[in-house]
Amino acid sequence: MKILSSGIKNGVIEDKYGKHGEQFNENGVPSYSLPFEIVDAPEGTKSFALFLEDKDACPISGGFSWVHWVAANITRNKIEENESLTATDFVQGLNSWISMQGGQQSKELSRFYGGMAPPNEPHTYELHIYALDCMLDLQNGFMFHEMFRQMDGHVLEQQTLKGVYRN
Repeated sequence: MKILSSGIKNGVIEDKYGKHGEQFNENGVPSYSLPFEIVDAPEGTKSFALFLEDKDACPISGGFSWVHWVAANITRNKIEENESLTATDFVQGLNSWISMQGGQQSKELSRFYGGMAPPNEPHTYELHIYALDCMLDLQNGFMFHEMFRQMDGHVLEQQTLKGVYRN
């Protein structure tokens, strides 16, 4: 399995997917989501789950990786840019903008892609894609640990695509 993204060129995430872009939610959080495509998924794949995180946020967030996007029950191999706000054929979990460090954004706004906004230096973002042999019993607004618990024993393959976003 391989993950491709037209939004990451030579290891660099394009400006439009983060704080240097032009689309933000009402709290000023970047909301224009990164596109990706999954190729050569393993046989028996019923759905995909995604987890987009920023481990470089640990020193700023008080020791925690920053979660930018969580989604499950994706049944297609391609997600177009900005689909986080419009897609209805998969469920999305809460990102870290709901936390105290993120300004305690509402659950309604935090259950979509919350883009890159590194405050101190360029950060590396990791898009983890999991091929699963089932659908998960999750509703929009789930917490990411619920997804990982349900994925246990159902991951056929996992791949990670990394990209750097400027501060």
